[in-house]
Amino acid sequence: MISRFPEPIRSIALKHRELVKFALVGGTCFVIDTAIFVVLKTTVLLEKPVTAKIIATLVATIVSYVLNREWSFKTRGGRERHHEAALFFLVNGIGIVLNSMPLWVSRYVFDLEEPFVSRAVQEIADFTSAQIIGTLVAMAFRWYGYKKWVFPEADARPRRGRSTEDEEMLGHS
Repeated sequence: MISRFPEPIRSIALKHRELVKFALVGGTCFVIDTAIFVVLKTTVLLEKPVTAKIIATLVATIVSYVLNREWSFKTRGGRERHHEAALFFLVNGIGIVLNSMPLWVSRYVFDLEEPFVSRAVQEIADFTSAQIIGTLVAMAFRWYGYKKWVFPEADARPRRGRSTEDEEMLGHS
């Protein structure tokens, strides 16, 4: 896959493979989060969009832990698994607050909700604040937190059998 990229992009992707993997996991979890948020917000949690956002982010966080631990940061560690998991969920708890805060501000400080604005403006404001601004702020914090506290030591875990994609990411294809 990476071998098909033009050279400047290929070199950057290989040099920053953890970041690329983190971004792919993040993209996957963004889709999961967005789908759950939209479904909850438009059905059972119609009057509670911040609650819908928190639930959606929690589900995406669980998926994120598994994918980040086993793929993005599979050779990083330095902590016992229960300690690592506790730190992961602590970092993500802060991430959930950071992710939900722009939506809360949009709805309850700026009153970007019906009847103060049209339904279309409300939905655009919700998506922009929760799914774009909140996600970007939380993503930056999570990247820093994972590398600093959750998976602090590079090559702390032995490499298990590499997949074809890992081989390509490492430039061994």
